[in-house]
Order: sequence, then C-alpha cells, then structure tokens
Amino acid sequence: QVQLVESGGGLVQAGGSLRLSCAASGRTLSMSVMAWFRQAPRKEREFVAAIRWSGDSTDYADSVKGRFTISRDNAKNTVHLQMNSLKPEDTAVYYCAVAWVLSYRGTYFRPDQYTDWGQGTQVTVSS
Repeated sequence: QVQLVESGGGLVQAGGSLRLSCAASGRTLSMSVMAWFRQAPRKEREFVAAIRWSGDSTDYADSVKGRFTISRDNAKNTVHLQMNSLKPEDTAVYYCAVAWVLSYRGTYFRPDQYTDWGQGTQVTVSS
C-alpha cells in the first residue's frame, strides 16, 4: 500500500495560481497512473488530471485544459498540479490518487479505478 500526502492548497483570488504537491511513500510507483480529483460541497468527486508514471502521457478534464498542468518527479515520488487562472468554480477539496495498472493504454477518469487516496487539500478561489 502507498501513502499519499497532499500539500499546497489555500485561499487565492480569481485569476491567481496555486501549486499542489502529492508525495508518495511505501511502494514503488512503477506501472501506476497518478491523478488529481476534486470534490466541491454537495457535488460528486470529479476527475481533474492524470499522468502515467513513465512516458509523457497526460489527461485533463475539459474544464481545466489550458489552465492546469500535471507533472511528476520520479526521483522524489512526487506529483504536482500547477493551477493557473483559477476560477471560483475551481473551489474544492483536491485529492491525489493512484491506480495500479497492467498497461498504460486506456483511460483512467473514474474514481473507482483508483485504490489509494490522500487525505485531500482545500483550494478556495475567491471572486
């Protein structure tokens, strides 16, 4: 089992930026997909972005394309989410998650594809 710890959340004005980090420990991350999800009050958890642990393949939700960038640091077992041009509708608790996969092909947009989750970090964007 892997432990995931998110950091970097906070309060920012609309148009501002935040950088979230997710540090993983306890298990090698080879053959994994790491992702960020978010959940706003009274809404379902939704996919934000994902990255394969090897290669350059990334996926983004349409709502964040062009504004958010997911990246990884293999040496530090860390995944980052750079969030620019933030909007009030980006306000949510952001969760880091890991899916263990047999192949990097396919899509990994559903929360039930991920088995390990962090505790979440709050992001609040004021208007």
